[in-house]
Amino acid sequence: MAFASKEEQIEKFNQDHTIKHYVKVLRRLISMPSIFAQKKGLKEVALYLGELFEEAGADVLIDEAYTAPLVIARFESPNPEAKTIIFYNHYDTVPADSDQPWTEDPFTLSIRGDYMYGRGVDDDKGHITARLTAVRRYQKAHGSLPCHIIFLMEGAEESASTDLDKYLAKHADRLRGADVLVWEQEIRDGQGRLQISGGNKGIVTFDLSVTSADVDIHSKYGALIESASWYLVQALATLRDRKGRICVPGIYDQVIPPNERELALVDRYVERTAQELVDLYGLQLPVLKKERQEFLKTYFFEPAISIEGLSTGYLGQGVKTILPAQAQAKMEVRLVPGLTPEGVLEAIKAHFVKEGFDRVSVTYTLGEASYRSDMSSPAILNVIEIAERIYPDGVSILPTSAGTGPMWTVYDALEVPQVAFGLGNLNSRDHGGDENVAIYDYVSHIEMIEELIKSYE
Repeated sequence: MAFASKEEQIEKFNQDHTIKHYVKVLRRLISMPSIFAQKKGLKEVALYLGELFEEAGADVLIDEAYTAPLVIARFESPNPEAKTIIFYNHYDTVPADSDQPWTEDPFTLSIRGDYMYGRGVDDDKGHITARLTAVRRYQKAHGSLPCHIIFLMEGAEESASTDLDKYLAKHADRLRGADVLVWEQEIRDGQGRLQISGGNKGIVTFDLSVTSADVDIHSKYGALIESASWYLVQALATLRDRKGRICVPGIYDQVIPPNERELALVDRYVERTAQELVDLYGLQLPVLKKERQEFLKTYFFEPAISIEGLSTGYLGQGVKTILPAQAQAKMEVRLVPGLTPEGVLEAIKAHFVKEGFDRVSVTYTLGEASYRSDMSSPAILNVIEIAERIYPDGVSILPTSAGTGPMWTVYDALEVPQVAFGLGNLNSRDHGGDENVAIYDYVSHIEMIEELIKSYE
C-alpha cells in the first residue's frame, strides 16, 4: 500500500474518531507547559500521561525519584513469542518566551490551513499522541497486539536528559531485549522523502569566566592593564582556526571515522549544500565548508566548537570608559563517536594552560555522548522496507543526524537497535516560534506506526 493523497489524509484527520480523540489529548498536552529548564509542569504532565495510558489499557509505571518523572507504559501482546517495540519520547519542551515570534499563543494548539501549531507539537508531544493513536487504532481493528509495545517517556531531554541514565539503570530489566527502539522524531526532507536516521551527535556545554580585578578600572590604563574582556577573547581565539577546525590538541585523534557504508548513505541521500544554508538563513558571513564531500563529512561526522554567548563590560546607552573586570562565555562542543564530554573538557582545560591562559575558569554544565548506527540491523531494515513501500516520495537513510540527543545513554543501558523517523517537516521550527507539523505528516506517521506493528504479525 501507499499513503492516500494529501486531501484524503486530511479528511481522515477530521473524521476518524480515534485520531480526533487524541488530537484533543494533544491540545491538552500543549496547554500544559512542561519545561525542565524552568522546572515547570513536569510532574503534572507525567501524571497526566500516566492517566492517559492507563485509560488506553497500558500497565503504567511513574518513577518520581528525580526532578523530571520517568513514565513507562507497556501494552502486552497475548502472543507468548511476541517481540517488543519501544517508543522513546519526551514530554518536556524548550521555553516559548517573548524572544520568539508566535502568531498565536504557543501553548494553545492552533490549526491554520493544513498545519498544526504549538510548542511541542513536533518536539515531542505530537509524536506521543500520534504513536498512541496508532496503537489504539490497531487494537480496535484487530483486538490484540502482535507485539509488546513500550512507551518510554522522559522529561529532561531538552536539558541533556538529566538523570535518564539513573532511571535506565533502575528499570533496565523491564526494558532490555526489545527488537527495536523507535526514536523520538525525524522529518520529511525537502524532496518529500521520509528521513530515517540511526544516531546523533553528542554535546558538552561549559561556561568560561575570567576575573581580572576586584572592580572595573578606568580605561586610561588600557595600555598597561589587561582586562578580563581581552584576556577571554584572546583565549577563545586559540580554540578554533578560521576554517572552523578545533585547535585543541588530541581532539581529532580520538574521533572514530565513518565507515564506507555510513559515508555512502550520506552521499546518496543528503541534498543539503552550503548554498542552501545561505538561502535558508540569509547568511552574511561565509560558509566554512563549500565542497560537497567535505561539507557533508564535517556536518555529520566531525566535532564542532561554538560560542553560544558572550558577556562582558558595559552595554548600556552611551559610553562607559572602563576595563571590565569580569568576562564570561557560554560554550559548546558537538561530539562524535570516540569523544566523551569529560575527555573533551579536560583537553580544553589543558590547552588553556599550555597557551598561557590559566586564569580562564572552565565550568561544566551538561554533556551527552554520541551514537551512530550503520543502519544494517534487521529490525531497522524492516522499518526502511515498510517506509519505502508506503511513502510515495521514498526515504532518505542516514547513519546519524547532526543534532544531539541521549541515544548513546539509551543504547548503553538497553543495547537495542535504534532508528529515528517521525512527523516533522523541513520547516517545523522546533525550538523556534510557530513550531508546526503538517496534518498530512501527522496522519501518515500514525499509519506508518500501524504498518510497523502489523509487520510483527
